[in-house]
Amino acid sequence: MAMNKILIAQGGGPTAVINQSLVGAVLEARRFRQIDWVYGARHGVRGIVNEDLVDLTQETSANLERVAATPASALGSTRDKPDIAYCQEIFKVLRAHEIGQFFYIGGNDSSDTVRIVSEEARKAGYPLRCMHIPKTIDNDLVGNDHTPGFPSAARFVVQAFAGANLDNAALPGVYVGVVMGRHAGFLTAASALARQFADDGPHLIYVPERDFVIERFLADVKATYDRLGRCIIAVSEGIHDASGAPIATQLAKTVERDAHGNVQLSGTGALADLLCDQIKDQLKIKRVRGDTFGYLQRSFLGCVSDVDQREAREAGERAVQFAMWGGRDGSVAIKRTGRYAVDYELVALDSVAGKTRVMEDELIAGSGTDVTDAFRAYLQPLLGSGMPETHRLRAPAVEKVLKK
Repeated sequence: MAMNKILIAQGGGPTAVINQSLVGAVLEARRFRQIDWVYGARHGVRGIVNEDLVDLTQETSANLERVAATPASALGSTRDKPDIAYCQEIFKVLRAHEIGQFFYIGGNDSSDTVRIVSEEARKAGYPLRCMHIPKTIDNDLVGNDHTPGFPSAARFVVQAFAGANLDNAALPGVYVGVVMGRHAGFLTAASALARQFADDGPHLIYVPERDFVIERFLADVKATYDRLGRCIIAVSEGIHDASGAPIATQLAKTVERDAHGNVQLSGTGALADLLCDQIKDQLKIKRVRGDTFGYLQRSFLGCVSDVDQREAREAGERAVQFAMWGGRDGSVAIKRTGRYAVDYELVALDSVAGKTRVMEDELIAGSGTDVTDAFRAYLQPLLGSGMPETHRLRAPAVEKVLKK
């Protein structure tokens, strides 16, 4: 049996650099004489079970490079969360097409899919090499210093809050920005790096690693508003009360759920509206506005970290090298070294699969409404080069004549 074919798929939420990982893997695989065919599955694991495959061997290198610089998932993605029966169907297709190496670019659920498929192949005595290539803007994969996709999404969040701060300073009021992150607050915390002056927002940051108490929240907003005459708030979509129930369910009359039965948090706008209503009703502040960043932060064109691009590409390349030379299945993990550099390790699939990393305590300020200097030092090099700066007028006031 010839095992000279590889199959690559992309799963979960798209990112600005997921195609760098795809193209890195494709081009690296085409350098090996042992590999004759490189296939791609359209729309992730669903495409595999439907045998909806494309032959990436026939793509030109020039076009692959153009695709690499394009955000979102070029092969298409899926939210399917395969169980054992689903993975058995995946394996059946891989075996029928004589696939020797399976690469899945994705987050927690994708790594678990790779683990199950790997186990099915081992039980069947089929020589299949299974590799997970990390991806998620939530930055919640265990065993990684950070995850491809997060730095570019963080860069967007930083710039979005910097712009919101300028707007809010010109026309003062209260602004609530809701950022993605069901369990991990890394992306919401990134908003802290929007500050350049002492009174810049966000003034309050709420992440799911800390319980959210609506009364305390309102007191924080009032204190900030009384002190500055305005208040900018960054809120993770996954904030919850002490029982773990999402705040969106506590305040909303009706709750929308996704295909997995989880409360729908992303893109609905409900949480921002509900928090704004609480501020207006309880604090009697008239100018209150809210935004939900939703999908904007995932694949925003032209707001990409060059560090993220490079590392996403290298993660794809290293996955192929590990598959060809490593002799075992696994997940590619990014490790930070030195002042700022990275290395890539192959870690066991069961050390990543189905697990969620959250922000470490040393990254969250004691009050629970800000980040520490350690977090700023952690994130700063990931944002990449060319971050825009803001400036203020320094002209002195003209002495009043009529209203002394």
